Formats: sequence, C-alpha cells, structure tokens
Amino acid sequence: MCYGQQRPFSRDTPTPARSPNDYNAVAVEDLRGRLADTEARLIRARAREAELNRRLDEMKRFVSVMEILETYLRRRFREQQDYVSRLFSTSRK
Repeated sequence: MCYGQQRPFSRDTPTPARSPNDYNAVAVEDLRGRLADTEARLIRARAREAELNRRLDEMKRFVSVMEILETYLRRRFREQQDYVSRLFSTSRK
C-alpha cells in the first residue's frame, strides 16, 4: 500500500469536533478515493500485462522462425559438406 498520499496524523493539528455522521462521510469519501486509485492501478496493470503478453507472443514467433532457419541452415551445411566431400573423393581417383 502507498501511504505517501495521505496526510500524517499529528497531535499538533487540532481537529474540529465532528458528529459520527461527519466521520462516516469522511471515511466513505476516503474509501471511495482509495478505491478509485486502486481501480486506476488495476487498469494500468492490466494494460501492462496485455502489452507484455503481446511482446511475449512476438518473441515466441521470432524464436520459432529462428529455429526453422537454424534447421534449414544446418541441413544445407551438411548437404554442402557432402557435396564437397564427393568432389574431393572423385577428383582423387
């Protein structure tokens, strides 16, 4: 919880006499404000989560493409090695 936005309690600050209804109204307003802050943080957190999920999916696709390329290049490399080996073996005969 973040307490930096609330005024600290001080015995030096006199508080006017209030009826119980005044205390309830103040408490309700305080809770409404805190709820609004919490909802705003939740909205931001959900948006951040959605962005991170989108980026994660993008990275997964990239890794998948890189794995496909790696497999292709390894196969081509082996084919080229075989080709060169056959060239050298036929030229020595």
